Amino acid sequence: MTQPPNKFEEVTIHTEPIYEGRIISLQIEHVRLPNGETTTREIVRHPGAVAVLALLGDKMLVVEQYRKPLGKSQIEIPAGKLEKGEDPLEAARRELEEETGYRCGSIRHISSFYTSPGFADEILHLYVAEQLVPGEAKPDEDEFLECDAITLEQARQYMREQRISDAKTITAVYAWQVNQLTGRW
Repeated sequence: MTQPPNKFEEVTIHTEPIYEGRIISLQIEHVRLPNGETTTREIVRHPGAVAVLALLGDKMLVVEQYRKPLGKSQIEIPAGKLEKGEDPLEAARRELEEETGYRCGSIRHISSFYTSPGFADEILHLYVAEQLVPGEAKPDEDEFLECDAITLEQARQYMREQRISDAKTITAVYAWQVNQLTGRW
């Protein structure tokens, strides 16, 4: 059975590359709208990323690091971009260990979501990791961060204070809270 055409589809007429960076690329797409008119769309291409809700007993592992676009430090769950061809599950394990030093005995996928579909194609795969075993963190050369373990109440307080304000960490905190209430992910 074939899928019916998307009545809102925008057909690309021409793609204009603008920037090709280490992490993202930017392009302008000239598109034909469903009503026949034409316009442009600015699109950020991203290889995708992973994030890990790592639970150490009744606490969640977080890292604090400076975020240049925001001009301040943020508290976030461990996360990072996918390398070309990398399996998201393996990337989640890798990022957890690189940023926190912990390895996990159990890891499972919670959800995947697009971070900003209005202008970017980045998909983020969120995992929960348990049965943590400490080790040595190995952050990237240009990564300066500090690992901590916080309670659910601390996480909610940090959200109120805007110390946690990124979508992946807020999503993880709410998933953790739902798990606490229902026992399900």
